[in-house]
Amino acid sequence: MEEKRNYTLKIWRQKDANDKGGFVTYPLNDISTDMSFLEMIDVLNEKLIADGQEPVHFDHDCREGICGMCSMVINGKPHGPKDAITTCQLHMRSFDHGVTITVEPWRAKAFPVIRDLVVDRTSFDRIIQAGGYVSVNTGGVPDANEIPIPKKIADDAFDAATCIGCGACVAACKNASAMLFVSAKISQLAMLPQGKVERASRAEDMIAQMDEEGFGACTNTGACSAVCPKEISLEHIARMNREYFTAKFTAKKS
Repeated sequence: MEEKRNYTLKIWRQKDANDKGGFVTYPLNDISTDMSFLEMIDVLNEKLIADGQEPVHFDHDCREGICGMCSMVINGKPHGPKDAITTCQLHMRSFDHGVTITVEPWRAKAFPVIRDLVVDRTSFDRIIQAGGYVSVNTGGVPDANEIPIPKKIADDAFDAATCIGCGACVAACKNASAMLFVSAKISQLAMLPQGKVERASRAEDMIAQMDEEGFGACTNTGACSAVCPKEISLEHIARMNREYFTAKFTAKKS
């Protein structure tokens, strides 16, 4: 039998980056525990629209834990109380009947609020554009098995590549650092032979762009990895630092 529960939602409402914003409280009754968190927000928005009010603006796309768009801080934790999932994978059975749920956007200088729970994450795009790619002319596309890659290296590179760029690491860090995201993108290519040609310039350029965007320094607390829906390891930050300092040392020697 379907179980239904009542909740009190405290949701951050903000017209744009220049608006002060504030929390607005919404009671919501008879919510199925089988609903996802985003489906619950959909129900709230249908109610608001029916009452002639402005719906809550929030990001979403695939709703399958793939795209990373569903960026919400729920009761103080990015993507909510469960580990290794995105907001769209969070279900209402995770919340007890009658509780108050506080919902906020990502909080970071480099992620200005567009409206309500929607933030501008194009700073991540600019970091990728600075060096998170392989642009060397390789001619025709070789067969997949022509470049032998040890399984351990392939597995580590794949683990780094699972980063979906949602920004939860930034939202969790008290310094709003993007080092987990940037390190995953650097590691992904640095470990593979296809990424060796631009290895040094990639680390320098992406870190320089990260700093230019206004992200803070790493706090070394591990909060970023703890909230990451793909459980990206802190080992990638260590690798990024090695890549960066090796690039600087090599440049001075040459």
